Amino acid sequence: MTTEEPAPRPATKQKLGRPTPRDAVSGFVTGLFSIPEGMAYASIGGFAAPLGLYSGIVPTIVGSVFARTVLMVTTLTSAIALSSQSVMASAGLQPGDLGALATLAVLVGLVMLILGLLKLGSVMSFVSTAVMTGFTTGIALQIITGVLKDATGYAPQSSNTLGKVVDSFAHIGSWDPLTTAVAVGTVVIWALARLVKRLESLATLVALVVATVVAVAAGFDIERVSDIAAITRTLPPFSLPDLSTIPDLATGAIAIALVALAQSAGIGAAVPNPDGSRPDASKDFTAQGLANIAGGFFSALPTGGSLSRTGVGTSAGAQTRWSGIFAGIWLLVLVLAVGPVAGIIPMAVIGGLLLVIGGELVWGRKADIVLVVRTSWLSALAMLVTFLATTALPLQDAIFLGAGLSILLYAVEVSKQARIVALVPDDEGGWRIEDAPATLPSGRTTVLHVFGSGFFAEVGRFEEEWPDTTGAHDAAVVLSVRGATGIPSSTLLKALERVARQLRDEGNVLVLAGVSPTTREVLARSGLVDVLGDAVVEQSSVVLGAVREAYELAERRRLERSAP
Repeated sequence: MTTEEPAPRPATKQKLGRPTPRDAVSGFVTGLFSIPEGMAYASIGGFAAPLGLYSGIVPTIVGSVFARTVLMVTTLTSAIALSSQSVMASAGLQPGDLGALATLAVLVGLVMLILGLLKLGSVMSFVSTAVMTGFTTGIALQIITGVLKDATGYAPQSSNTLGKVVDSFAHIGSWDPLTTAVAVGTVVIWALARLVKRLESLATLVALVVATVVAVAAGFDIERVSDIAAITRTLPPFSLPDLSTIPDLATGAIAIALVALAQSAGIGAAVPNPDGSRPDASKDFTAQGLANIAGGFFSALPTGGSLSRTGVGTSAGAQTRWSGIFAGIWLLVLVLAVGPVAGIIPMAVIGGLLLVIGGELVWGRKADIVLVVRTSWLSALAMLVTFLATTALPLQDAIFLGAGLSILLYAVEVSKQARIVALVPDDEGGWRIEDAPATLPSGRTTVLHVFGSGFFAEVGRFEEEWPDTTGAHDAAVVLSVRGATGIPSSTLLKALERVARQLRDEGNVLVLAGVSPTTREVLARSGLVDVLGDAVVEQSSVVLGAVREAYELAERRRLERSAP
């Protein structure tokens, strides 16, 4: 007799799963890629280049261990770097203040952790595509303008992002020819590498290595990474948060957390889990929070899920979360083995690569830009306003403004959807949908249905479309509110109370139909049930069952009142 071997446990039930050779290779490629990208992102934020490397070690390892989107790589991104720079500047703190940076990273982590533990992964749905498109496009332009000096040798004098572009091209004669040639050459090498399928995912790395070798071999006298900061063969140094900076950084930390979480929100949809398990945005929030808290003590800048670094890992064959863990380990090994060698990289090479990254970000949003413009002029306006705010205001202010615009857009669109229609019984026992009457008919029961969710922004439209009851007698109204009281808006309750009192005072009848048990409790607490009495019919499992019951009740009440 033979016995069957037990089936292997699903990967989702194992904390880490088993690493594969492809995970090790993928992690090596991602770790190698993190050297130029990490240094470049730290540089555009005005931070020391090594901090970008440290941001890809501890946070990446911790984030990969806990993330529910198993291939997501948690590290420094361009948007987070620029947001961190803006927050530090607004607080009057220097980018080299390691204690303040540690505080900022830990605070960002705590915000993410709290959102995750409260299961508020859906909070990012309040940032609309229009706003996020304007925000990321503005950041892409900031990336480009932030490296104009590195790529051309000329530092624009304007403080405004758009002004920097204008100023730079207005002084094109002041560009350093050698620096510009190296930057342009880097872009050309990158473009050529992209044409070779095997090198496509490694184009940035190829451009970095080839352009650096050529510049060093030719002895070009241009600025190098070592002129800005030395990269030593050391472990990420331990950093203690400076608690005195908490009041200055707390608000900015919330903004950075929102920026980071908004960037990472789409990774789960773009990169499915190989084991078939479902991503969980709230648990990804928790993972990124733990990554930032741990990273803050090891000289890491604030971090979040990186779509570009995740894409590098997946294209290199990542299969489990071990790919991200290996990425952090390999980066640490590379820093310890060849750290000082990175100091020979010309800043013009990094500038050229960041011009490419900024351009790719803009190009990657092309479809979203077209979609937003085609959707509505309000969405297009929100995108434009957010874009201009991102280029002119501190980024933490821009993201808060964008979130406010998203909520405003939601309120406007919801108010447009609200309407009142009449339900007219037909000869076959069904109901026809017609326009609501302008005036309430006398001597009959009128059935009205409210389309909407009960959001306060809809109430104005509700009152505009309500029939004029002046002069109506022996009349009854059945108001179907199923679905329209899902949001317990006090504004809607006040409007319903006004309608109920007016009909009652004029000797007419109002019956509410399709009220949920929860809404009935709200009506009772608000005192509206005292006005309506028992003329409240709860929702039914039968389609329009509550409407039929309410119609019969309204007819009985109307006839009772009209009887001599």
